Amino acid sequence: MSQRRDSVSSAARVGAPTPVDVLGKVLRGHSFFVGDIEPVGTLHMAVLRSPHAHALIREVRTGAARVAPGVHAVVTGAEVAAVTAPHPVYWQLRGQHTPVTRAMAVDRVRYCGQAVAAVVAETRALAEDALELIGVDYEPLQVVNTAADALRSDAPLLVPEWGENVFGEQTYSTGDVDEAFAGAPIVVEETFRFGRSFGCPLETRGCLVSYDEVQERFDVWINSQSPNRVREVIGEVVGVPLAQIRVRIPSVGGGFGTKANYYGEEIIATVLARMTRRPVKYIEDRDESFVASSHAREQELTVAIAADADGRVLGLRGDVVGVLGGELSSVGMGPVWLAAVSLPGPYKIANVDVRVRGVMTNRSPYGSYRGWGAPKAVFAIERMLDRLGRRVGVDAAEIRRRNLVRADEMPYHNGVVATFDSGDYHRCLQLCLDAVTTAGWPSRIVQAATSGRRLGVGLACYVESTGIGPSRVMERLGVDQAGFDEAVVRMDSDGEVTVYTGQAEMGQGILTSLAQTAAHELGLPSSRIKVVSGDTDVCTYTGYGTAGSRGAALGCESVRQASVELRGEILRHAAAVLETDPTELRLDEEGVHVHGVPTQRVSFAQIGRAAYRGLGKTPDGFSGSLQARVVYDPSGMTYSYGTAAVLVEVDSATGFVRVLDARIADDCGTVINPDVVEGQLVGASVQALAGALFEELRYDDNGRLVTKDLMTYRLPRADDFGDIEVGHLETPTPHSDSGVKGVGEAGTLPWAPAICAAVEDALGVEFFLTQVPVSPETVAAAARGEVRVS
Repeated sequence: MSQRRDSVSSAARVGAPTPVDVLGKVLRGHSFFVGDIEPVGTLHMAVLRSPHAHALIREVRTGAARVAPGVHAVVTGAEVAAVTAPHPVYWQLRGQHTPVTRAMAVDRVRYCGQAVAAVVAETRALAEDALELIGVDYEPLQVVNTAADALRSDAPLLVPEWGENVFGEQTYSTGDVDEAFAGAPIVVEETFRFGRSFGCPLETRGCLVSYDEVQERFDVWINSQSPNRVREVIGEVVGVPLAQIRVRIPSVGGGFGTKANYYGEEIIATVLARMTRRPVKYIEDRDESFVASSHAREQELTVAIAADADGRVLGLRGDVVGVLGGELSSVGMGPVWLAAVSLPGPYKIANVDVRVRGVMTNRSPYGSYRGWGAPKAVFAIERMLDRLGRRVGVDAAEIRRRNLVRADEMPYHNGVVATFDSGDYHRCLQLCLDAVTTAGWPSRIVQAATSGRRLGVGLACYVESTGIGPSRVMERLGVDQAGFDEAVVRMDSDGEVTVYTGQAEMGQGILTSLAQTAAHELGLPSSRIKVVSGDTDVCTYTGYGTAGSRGAALGCESVRQASVELRGEILRHAAAVLETDPTELRLDEEGVHVHGVPTQRVSFAQIGRAAYRGLGKTPDGFSGSLQARVVYDPSGMTYSYGTAAVLVEVDSATGFVRVLDARIADDCGTVINPDVVEGQLVGASVQALAGALFEELRYDDNGRLVTKDLMTYRLPRADDFGDIEVGHLETPTPHSDSGVKGVGEAGTLPWAPAICAAVEDALGVEFFLTQVPVSPETVAAAARGEVRVS
């Protein structure tokens, strides 16, 4: 199924499958995580969390805890608020309310699990024992549990000074929607619900903060995706100059967006480290992670489409409601906004009107999770295309062919926010369909039917914004963060090359891709490229961090440009040593030689020695080191796209759905490392398939989390799904010379609608799924003919 370009040379590593270095280190036990770091004198922090979803705090009594064995300090929300500023929310949409988010609750709790007090002691056990000695007097308030509760005219207000529970609202329009609907022969409308979930990485969040009172400097170890931004947030909230803060990232056991947000615990630890003059360590336990790490996904989307008699979409109306939590996460309602502006999908829709609202509820804060808002938009528009196809009487592939943007229409502005840069959506659709045929799915379905088994196929297309970064675009969207990426590539006196980056490795393979990119331009084996990351004292700046599918699209492009500059310097130095013109020289794996005369050469080590120690053999204007620095701010967003198909088997008696096989065809521009791309697509697909079938955070009527541990919150296992095979097109983006787009989140997008369509196909009854996860009870009821829409 794969379609890849040929390898360009033995030394140029772009396009070549290459093992991910960090995974080998993990398997050999050579990685170290924040939990492994414990300097002498470390104190351990534990957090007291609210048992109420909504309550006033009347009193916090800490006297007994302060004198408990091993305890060094106790702080309350009011005490921390007295020495810190509110947390920033860096996605600021027009017209939204001004949030005041603190590291801990001060006078009111707004969700179960919100921090109320913290203790540091000689051990975690002693700190937790002391928590039991803290008394809190709460005055419970009425719980706002759902979006419907929040939008009632008589609803209790989570932030009374706002006068409403709607945090922000915007509308995006293009064309004349009223006219499109008025004259359309077909109008279809549905309301879709996407369940709440979260990233749930294998390694929970954690930090270790030390304070040097002599230098008045903080040293922060944290398993974050955004070291530079963490540094800025701590500086802003704690009131410390950035020069007095060092942030370091150890090995990270998965991020998935959860660790791209910024949390109160690192602020509390910083305050306590300064207070006690001792290192303070906080490791979120698994139970805490379900309420303290940011939630995501939950939205309600009402969508209507108008179409002509052939099924070509004329207009789209949308109303998107994001179920935010009781406090704002650092991304505000950004993911909800993205769902709204992504609703048109990869289709030509001339007339669009979409309203988006973020609604406060007494649930945990709503933040980032792989895919951000895009999975919800894809779910809604793809389900609408399925519904439209049924109405017109054509299959899933044909209704999409009639509406997809054509390759000759690129670049294509969708009338809302996005301008698709490049791609052939029809060809990618066909690539996926061909893979389904090659895999023999049609014959498997027929054969299964002879023995009474019910198999079905679902199809979905998607397009996603990647390479989050153009600073001018970010500013227009209200993002309080520049999007450029900075890289330094340096050759030392021994001829070895080091890349310095602000990108963060979380197991996804970005460091391997950066090394391959530098190797490609310098003609070196990637094994001779060392990549240094995760240290704000040493590494370069990337403001938005490793998120938004930007690691390759921005990180690798900045490294590529720096490597090209360094290559030029290497050739100039080699020319000085060989006493020839740089245009006559060629690079190979060992050094530089004269074109056509391979014996007339100089090694990289000799070049390095000449540059740093033999200054008499350096070219005019040499600055004193072989180093290039590039700041890359892209001219536009890149848009990856694809098509996915899934084969399922449905047990009509129990409603159990089993994924037998899956195919995904993706175009993320130039593929740097096929192994990394396939790993990203397959891993994200597993997360999305789990979200479509069983992974959900559920609350009771009192705002308490019901699925609060790994026994009740069902994560996918290795044997849950059949084979997931990946195919590629490569349509380079015109926004960079490398042509690279992002791929880290693409696999999260198509599977919810594809699963729903496959279940309907397997049952063969008049039935339409509008919410995920798809429950076995709903499927079994549909098989019995008891429900038509769910």
